[in-house]
Amino acid sequence: MAGLQADTPVPTSVTAHGQSRVLEVAFSDGAHFRIPFELMRVYSPSAEVQGHGPGQEVLQTGKREVTLEALEPVGNYAVQPHFSDGHSSGLFSWAYLYRLGAEQDRLWADYERRLAEAGRGRDEPMPVAAGGSCSH
Repeated sequence: MAGLQADTPVPTSVTAHGQSRVLEVAFSDGAHFRIPFELMRVYSPSAEVQGHGPGQEVLQTGKREVTLEALEPVGNYAVQPHFSDGHSSGLFSWAYLYRLGAEQDRLWADYERRLAEAGRGRDEPMPVAAGGSCSH
């Protein structure tokens, strides 16, 4: 599991800033990131967002104002955020949080590209799923 290998940086501090809607994470290798809640939500590692295999990803919209209602530790390797839109099924390993922080410029650009390709706006509400949805 990511975060358990000796060479994987682990958080030395994690602070959720509700007003600015960012998760501030400092890592053991000296890296320090401010990860927007919106970025965390649209890139949640859950099956609801990532799907159950390549090509099954679900484009997330309407998440700009999402907040964290809770952030629970999961063992010594991850946290589980509970977002204000009810989403709480993603486990964010230390390695995944590190990736979100380190690659956020690229991830934002990729998200904006996918929105444009889908003809969707960042602030549009999520479409209502037509049955057969994952129960996460």
